[in-house]
Amino acid sequence: MRPLALIALLALAGCAAQPAGTPSVTVFAAASLTDVFTELETGFEAAHPGTDIVLSFGGSAALASQIRQGAPADVFAAADERVMEQVVDAGDVRTPVIFTSNSLEIAVPPGNPAGIDELADLTDPGIAVALCDPQVPCGALAHLLFETFELTPAPDTLEPDVKAVLTKVELGEVDAGLVYVTDVHAAGPAVEGVLIPEAQSLITLYPIGVLTDAPNPAAAQAWIDYVLSPLGQKALADHGFVAF
Repeated sequence: MRPLALIALLALAGCAAQPAGTPSVTVFAAASLTDVFTELETGFEAAHPGTDIVLSFGGSAALASQIRQGAPADVFAAADERVMEQVVDAGDVRTPVIFTSNSLEIAVPPGNPAGIDELADLTDPGIAVALCDPQVPCGALAHLLFETFELTPAPDTLEPDVKAVLTKVELGEVDAGLVYVTDVHAAGPAVEGVLIPEAQSLITLYPIGVLTDAPNPAAAQAWIDYVLSPLGQKALADHGFVAF
């Protein structure tokens, strides 16, 4: 047998020797949860040896659409109750629970070169602004915020999720972006935050639930319990979320 063929055979044998039935939990989660859920993944897997958490992040509406189309997953964590209600009404998620909340903040490049001081500045056509698309939670909340205070924004770009808005600000492609408080927190020195006093009355609640057809419902519930635990809630608070 030639050496390369032998190596290939040994590699296949090694794959076959892997233990079967290792629990794997696929978690669909809102993009704003990327940093904290990635941190929690490490702690959960250490506390549950042999269980593999597979994280998939994106806009809540897009993830909900994938779930309704039959995408295999165990857990859905959304950044909007209305999005979660759609999947619950479709029979795809069991009774969800609220596990944290978030609010909006203006992100600007370091030094705030455009001199953004308040929400009304984002209505100035001379200011390059990035917002989330209104179809995703951060965009819907932004729309509600502007509407509540009778302001008309002048966005230069509408992004598919909050991380995309943040990236535009980090790269200096816009003067400001409306993101979650947690995103400004996660970006560190890459951006500066401009607090929005008006936004404190408008928050977004984050629900989480086990999918009805979850391949591993027991392990999925264990993940949710971990997120709801004191350890999980502390991690959320450390990342700027409101602990419940």
